[in-house]
Amino acid sequence: MITGRQVRAARALLNWKQEMLAEKALVALTALKRLESERGLPVHEGTRDQVRRALEGAGVLFVESDRGRGVMLLNEPPAAPARRASRVRI
Repeated sequence: MITGRQVRAARALLNWKQEMLAEKALVALTALKRLESERGLPVHEGTRDQVRRALEGAGVLFVESDRGRGVMLLNEPPAAPARRASRVRI
């Protein structure tokens, strides 16, 4: 499970404002603010997952070990999944 601190750190690496992340993750700005809150306000797990997916799609890697948690910005974001052709040319 990602933490509010990790989300804030990831946004800083990407130089994204909260509004940008909320838009990319398709979540309400108030929900994102709750997630990032130092007070540990409850958020829906779906919100947390959407935020994580948006950040991972932008190249953020969430790391966790016995020594702590953090984030890392990959040199290149992961490749987008291949789309199926809507039309076939012959």
